[in-house]
Amino acid sequence: MRSDLMKKGVERAMSRSLFYAMGYTREEIRRPLVGVVNTFNQIIPGHIHLNTLTDAVVRGVSAGGGTPVVFPAIGVCDGIAMGHEGMKYSLASRELIADSVEVMAMAHPFDAMVMVTNCDKINPAMVMAALRVNIPTVILSGGPMLAGNWKGGKTDLISVNEGVGMVSAGAMTEDELDELEECVCPGCGSCAGMFTANSMNCLIEALGLGLPGNGTIPAVSGARVRLAKRSGVQVMELLKDGISPRDIATRAAFMNAIAVDLAMGCSTNTILHVPAMAHEAGIHISQDLFQEMGKKVSHLCNMSPAGPHYLEDLDRAGGVQGVLKRLLEKDLVDASVMTVTGKSLGRNLETARIVDEEIIRPFDRPIHPEGSLAILKGNLAPEGAVVKRAAVAPAMLQSINRARVFDCEEDAVAAILGGKIIAGDAVVIRYEGPKGGPGMREMLSPTSAIVGLGLGESVSLITDGRFSGATRGAAVGHVSPEAAEGGPIALVREGDRISIDIPNQTLTLDISREEMAERRDMWSAPEPKIKGGYLYRYAKMVTSASTGAILKA
Repeated sequence: MRSDLMKKGVERAMSRSLFYAMGYTREEIRRPLVGVVNTFNQIIPGHIHLNTLTDAVVRGVSAGGGTPVVFPAIGVCDGIAMGHEGMKYSLASRELIADSVEVMAMAHPFDAMVMVTNCDKINPAMVMAALRVNIPTVILSGGPMLAGNWKGGKTDLISVNEGVGMVSAGAMTEDELDELEECVCPGCGSCAGMFTANSMNCLIEALGLGLPGNGTIPAVSGARVRLAKRSGVQVMELLKDGISPRDIATRAAFMNAIAVDLAMGCSTNTILHVPAMAHEAGIHISQDLFQEMGKKVSHLCNMSPAGPHYLEDLDRAGGVQGVLKRLLEKDLVDASVMTVTGKSLGRNLETARIVDEEIIRPFDRPIHPEGSLAILKGNLAPEGAVVKRAAVAPAMLQSINRARVFDCEEDAVAAILGGKIIAGDAVVIRYEGPKGGPGMREMLSPTSAIVGLGLGESVSLITDGRFSGATRGAAVGHVSPEAAEGGPIALVREGDRISIDIPNQTLTLDISREEMAERRDMWSAPEPKIKGGYLYRYAKMVTSASTGAILKA
């Protein structure tokens, strides 16, 4: 056993003494040691209940013949961090979390791990760490929040942000907003729509690193606790069979996950995280692969924020396994890949069912004939930009807009809420990329304000930063190269014309090459916004959004 390095033999008497100090018995020390990563905290709704799930995992590991060893990891709540300097730390925390799990698993050589996780950056960080350490591992999500209910209809977190714009437009009172904000998040779990957290929970299941149900079983359900127990038992089976994360998360498995991503209408942030996760397994995943797969895979699930359905609905309809089963009908997934069940995907899907074809559509009546995400390229984004095509109003799929240029999110939001943005504008927010932000802030405030003001079908947003998974509208993010590296978005001027053509996948600044060259000659890099601490180091090491914002070796 790997853990023998720290517990076996006369020379490890000191180590055993330290285990005895914590109350471990001789028999517990002899058994396989299973690290259980518990990301519980009291600042993220998706984590507030994770102690309960961790306890269930511990019981499962013990029942399977292992000795569970619980340790923590940090987490940032994107919703609470959003709209201020705190959001600069969100994406950057992904690397910190992955590094911290690696440190714990290497300093204390566990035989296997179960990762109890949830939410935007924590989920991909766990996959990155699992692939890096590569010992038998099961990843367990905390599960999605139930949808809220306001005035007789289902709702979720995005309604609050859009409500801010509605208050500014006079379409909602402040008292109504106060009432709404108490209703949209009814309890624990990751926010109820197909935002980044739930997108990643679903993709972990599609990748084969989480048990069936990982992506969709509601956080408050007893079935989620049972899944936690099974995760603890199953990791011992993986250990016995010698199945590790890199045996599961192969290139074919990543392509399966991309197909599910596009069919379900997942967050644009998946195009940051999937390449970063694959990188840890030595697999190169480019934005172009999303584009190629998007031409084959139809958008089949109309999930919030683009549509009316929530994760609880998808779970009832058949969940991620149902979506995979649907994709298998057209040979769009590889059923031969291994999963943490110890069986192939094909074997798992033998028992999968689709019970609601309004939620998991058949291919003859998709939501959209192509996948939900689109990669745009052109002279404004030579390395690409990302838009959630499924959440864009038909009127905005092709548009020419007037550039309104802002060098930070705060200035853009002030202009939007101050009534300075009108139909036909393109709000350009730059110097918010991985280096320039630094940290590539997620920006739900400007997009929601635009929709709340009734401008969602007439105003576009373009940024080298990124938008929340809860965003809807013509919001084009991840523009690369970013402004801080001298990308063309740094050269846009107030009043320029910008053409967005989503069907033809182009993003064009309507100026000549000569004008572009003249502006480039006049451009100079700005001073770093942060000149010390972790974010300063991060900005020095982080790569382009087009490569997943991974850190240089």
